[in-house]
Amino acid sequence: MVLHFWDGRQLPDFGTVKSKFEPPFSQLSSEDGGGKEQSTDVISAWEGDSISITCPMNRSEYQLGMYLRVVRQNVNMIYCPKDNSPQINPAFANRVESSKEGENLRITLHRLQESDSEIYKCIETLRIKEIHRKTIIVLVKAKSRRSLEQSPLHANPGRGQSVNITCVLKSSRADDKFHLLRTHVQPGTVLSVSSPNGSEVSPAFGNRLEYSREGNRIVLILHKLQEKDSDNYICAQEVKGSPLLFASGTMVLVKEVEQACEKSSWDLYALLMVVAVLFCALVCCTLYRVDVKKYFQKKKHNEVYEDMSYNSRRSTLVRTNTYSRGE
Repeated sequence: MVLHFWDGRQLPDFGTVKSKFEPPFSQLSSEDGGGKEQSTDVISAWEGDSISITCPMNRSEYQLGMYLRVVRQNVNMIYCPKDNSPQINPAFANRVESSKEGENLRITLHRLQESDSEIYKCIETLRIKEIHRKTIIVLVKAKSRRSLEQSPLHANPGRGQSVNITCVLKSSRADDKFHLLRTHVQPGTVLSVSSPNGSEVSPAFGNRLEYSREGNRIVLILHKLQEKDSDNYICAQEVKGSPLLFASGTMVLVKEVEQACEKSSWDLYALLMVVAVLFCALVCCTLYRVDVKKYFQKKKHNEVYEDMSYNSRRSTLVRTNTYSRGE
């Protein structure tokens, strides 16, 4: 294996010099995690901003260094040897910084340009092989214009419902690659289409995503949405000879249906309680009016009875006095 710099220099081929103390290939693979590439990260930023890319390093005794490679341009932005100073590609001079933080290599790219929209790979070099440690998709958004058209700008489906996203590409060539990316809550790749018959869907969506293409128009449908699916979804296209093209995105906010139902239930309970209170008040008012009516009727009857009793006694007294005078 021969490693080349961008200026034509070569690193010695350590792979051809195998020490008797070097472990067999299978043991080395087990030690560095089997060469399994990590999940894809997505970084979205504006022109003129800065971004940081973190590359995990194995730190084994067989490590030579770490590259950050610009995949579509097929050049290395920076090479950081294990024990020496980093070597930066002149095309990125004065815009790149690097620092080692524990088991990670942190690379910062300043004064972003739209041409920096690319796919980057962290590649660790060992004595006998290279290992892809991480993939990063960088989207540099121009403040003046958009590259692709995408609709709708936002969607607010309920849990369990679906949402349609339409992307209009710059070209309809079959060899152009297409991606659907998440860029805010859980950055990552949702869908990658490399050819008419070749596509890869994120395990998080599994059988919940379908897409169709007609010319340069792609329609994507996300099914059975959950609250955790809320994010900004961006269409991106790889066109040969151009920077990575992308749209403004669709902000998807999944409603929390259970809370909405719970709120409606509480509203219903409150309404029923108000009705019950009003009904009780009406009953009490009715009973009160009936009691008052009976009270007044009883009081009138007593007055008549008292008058009759008084008249009776008065008549009796008059008769007594009359007989007394006669005697």
